[in-house]
Amino acid sequence: MQLCISARLGITGRRGGNETLAAACLVGVAVQVGPMTTLTRVQLGTMGEALAVDHLTRMGLRILHRNWRCRYGELDVIASDEASRTVVFVEVKTRTGDGYGGLAHAVTPRKVRRLRRLAGLWLAGQDQRWAVVRIDVIGVRIGRRRTPEITHLQGVC
Repeated sequence: MQLCISARLGITGRRGGNETLAAACLVGVAVQVGPMTTLTRVQLGTMGEALAVDHLTRMGLRILHRNWRCRYGELDVIASDEASRTVVFVEVKTRTGDGYGGLAHAVTPRKVRRLRRLAGLWLAGQDQRWAVVRIDVIGVRIGRRRTPEITHLQGVC
């Protein structure tokens, strides 16, 4: 039996016998997923957020917060580009297929209003002032390919 541990994601699982693999191991940005892999929604979302954070970091953004919560909801990722004094609020949508209409249908006008409200609440609690405020959506599609597909939509509203 083989135990797979991803320290980055904090997900563990066993592989062998009749059990399914309940974890995915990250190697760079490639996700090693076996043919009998089953991920829970939480594990899938955690993996997608980790891949999105890696993507944002490679773009030169600094991660300020992950999973910032208040009584009205949650912001997946808050990042900044200090050179341009831009703060970026990122909604991460992780999918295994296009069954729900893909990224274009994943963030509804209602969700955008909630993101704007949450961004305003986060900004109200900050001492630093930003020249530009932006809301982005990152779609992570984890399918049959070994490498996830990342789509980054900047400035959705």
